[in-house]
Amino acid sequence: MMKILNIHGYRGNAANAAYNALSECGFDIISLQIDYDRTSPETLMQLLSSQFANNFCSAVVGTSLGGFFAALISAKHECPAVLINPCLLPFLSLPRLGYKDDDGIVEYIRLFSGIADADNSNISVIAGGKDEVIDTHDFTRSIFQNERYILVPDGMHSGATMPLTDIFKDHIDGFFGER
Repeated sequence: MMKILNIHGYRGNAANAAYNALSECGFDIISLQIDYDRTSPETLMQLLSSQFANNFCSAVVGTSLGGFFAALISAKHECPAVLINPCLLPFLSLPRLGYKDDDGIVEYIRLFSGIADADNSNISVIAGGKDEVIDTHDFTRSIFQNERYILVPDGMHSGATMPLTDIFKDHIDGFFGER
């Protein structure tokens, strides 16, 4: 059974909509509860990278801010990643959501360069057409434009507003390779 690291978004929950959809598809999932306000971005990247490697994960799924880290893990471990409404510019988006750690913003800026190392052929994106939180999906599309960029026209920021289980089932081989 394929093991996937699931990374929830800012102020999200380890048992998020992606976790539930992946469970329904029969994946073995590692999903940590993350406090983004109390853990530095660089420490978090080290933790997630070691969780990925130590648990022998084959792929990573990240929602919102988790999508930022999923893209970095994909680049570092050369693995498939699915980014759901990814927040690829956290240094712009987080302050609007109440994030107040100036040192953390600087760390996000430093980590951002790692996104360029992600192999587009490993990245899939699911974006909500009515996302009310992240307004940088045009930027995401310009970086990760491929046949696995899926726009859910009525999808909002919450993964619960999108048919994630059906999308995962319909695109399993494209997202994760043959199981």
